Amino acid sequence: MIISFLEIYYLSMKIDKNTVVSVEYHLSSSMNGGSENLVEQTSPEHPFVFLYGSGNLLPDFENFLKGKSSGDAFDFQIEAVNGYGLPQEDYFVNIDKQAFFVDGKFDEGRVKVGNELQMNDHEGNVLVGIVTKIESEKVTMDFNHPLAGHDLHFIGKVLEVRAATKEELDHGHVHGPGGHHH
Repeated sequence: MIISFLEIYYLSMKIDKNTVVSVEYHLSSSMNGGSENLVEQTSPEHPFVFLYGSGNLLPDFENFLKGKSSGDAFDFQIEAVNGYGLPQEDYFVNIDKQAFFVDGKFDEGRVKVGNELQMNDHEGNVLVGIVTKIESEKVTMDFNHPLAGHDLHFIGKVLEVRAATKEELDHGHVHGPGGHHH
């Protein structure tokens, strides 16, 4: 088997700032040392592809991958406080039940404890929250990130590392196969 110079270059390229990284992983989470639950799983056919160092990912996720090369395995944990943070009490919001009326009636089909709903803040930004309580006049929703308070466990493999293109660096994200398309 003959290996080309480019193959050797890409096999030896290490994850660092301004590289495009492709990984497959299994992500599970747990709370307070409890059992782990699967959150997400990628594969070689559908990898997670990102621009390293662009500030779009959890800092610890990038820190644990730094210096790895194509073919390297990884297995690391990120504590909740360094992941999506701890649940913030002020992200639990009581909303007037009238906000959930459709045609003069409370939307019982959609507004149920445990359901995830999209809402808009006063500036029109979309927020996703989970209904936690329904009372006679108020609906309580949790707008914390769904993984707030969860320790994260990543197990996977680096599939590819390459230099980012000028366009990718200018835009701050990956372009092309497996990445962002305009």
